Amino acid sequence: MYRKIAARSNEMQQRPEKRYDRRNGTFKFVNRRDDITLDDDPATLRAEMSCGHAVSPESLTAWCQSLLDQGQYKFTCPALKDGSNQTCGKEWPYVEVRKMALLTDSEQRHFEETMAALAAANFHEYKSCPGCQSSVERKDLTNLSVRCTVCTVVMGGTYEFCWQCLKQWKGPAPRSDCCKNEGCTNRDLYLLQTCSIAVLLGVQCPSIRACPTCGLLIEHKKEGCKNIICIRCKKEFCFICLKLTPECQRTCRYSRLCSDGVAPRQTSMPTWKRN
Repeated sequence: MYRKIAARSNEMQQRPEKRYDRRNGTFKFVNRRDDITLDDDPATLRAEMSCGHAVSPESLTAWCQSLLDQGQYKFTCPALKDGSNQTCGKEWPYVEVRKMALLTDSEQRHFEETMAALAAANFHEYKSCPGCQSSVERKDLTNLSVRCTVCTVVMGGTYEFCWQCLKQWKGPAPRSDCCKNEGCTNRDLYLLQTCSIAVLLGVQCPSIRACPTCGLLIEHKKEGCKNIICIRCKKEFCFICLKLTPECQRTCRYSRLCSDGVAPRQTSMPTWKRN
């Protein structure tokens, strides 16, 4: 975690460093080390978050930006609880982050636009209609043919477009693989079929997998644990056998090859059925 924060801090060195103003009475200033970076430079003024942990505007900005980079739009405290190896985990409201991180106007725009996009992708299946550019939600996740009510009214007849190639629908429907437009292919499936090979625990498996719960594509860095936590649905699964971790752990351990061996390349995209 600290390496990521340091890297993000290096990226931000190109702009003026943000510092708290001791005269600002709306902050609770503290004389202790930064609970995110563990920096204890006495020249750096730190303030206390609602969870009780100390931050500087630089460390807070870098940490929250790293969460956005990982596809997370909720900001949680990474500090360790006193005398334990457990993280605080308290969620900070964005309004608190914006204030305590001293976000600039451009940073606010970036944060808010990214948060909105991530939240929308997490909770809704929608795309822009190629006919009118309005946002259309796909309710049947197994059907690529989607009707645009706006275009249907304007044109006086049913208008449907392909969720995959984003062109007006051609061919019979419903279909889950492709429409009849030339070049209508599932790019995610193509990537799953053509990605490179990774070696994990001494065996070969595809380096990219679709999360078995929500279908998000995840690439393994070819090092570390065989188990992956999906940043979208938060489910943990085995990259080798593609079983959810609790099921995989019934017959093998984290550091051992799965009893069922390596799952083949995926030929269909899992559909996320949110409860």
